[in-house]
Amino acid sequence: MSNKTQKKLTKLEEKLKDFSDLLNTLSSTEDKKKLLWKETYQNAIEDRENASILVTDLLLQIRGNLTNHQTYGTIMTKYLERMAKSNDQILKLAELVAKEQESANTISPDDIFNEIGGD
Repeated sequence: MSNKTQKKLTKLEEKLKDFSDLLNTLSSTEDKKKLLWKETYQNAIEDRENASILVTDLLLQIRGNLTNHQTYGTIMTKYLERMAKSNDQILKLAELVAKEQESANTISPDDIFNEIGGD
């Protein structure tokens, strides 16, 4: 395995760990939901990384060659769309996690009333 590949793999593992650590701060969130979010995140960043590798490979083949550009341009578009979809998934996950954090930090007036003995 090349040094560059090893660095990318390490960075991917760090991102997964950071996201997992973030999910672990959500104590009121179900473990099943956390697992699903983690798997979704992992798939999205892996898809994005794989598409990036393929785009880079095609860029090297296309550079300065109009015929190759015409041949591979549509394929490159699909890879870029895959990267965009992965980014959208990550953004949606960020929204879901933020919403979960917000609801976990919100204290309802009923909860306060019950806490001070108003049952």
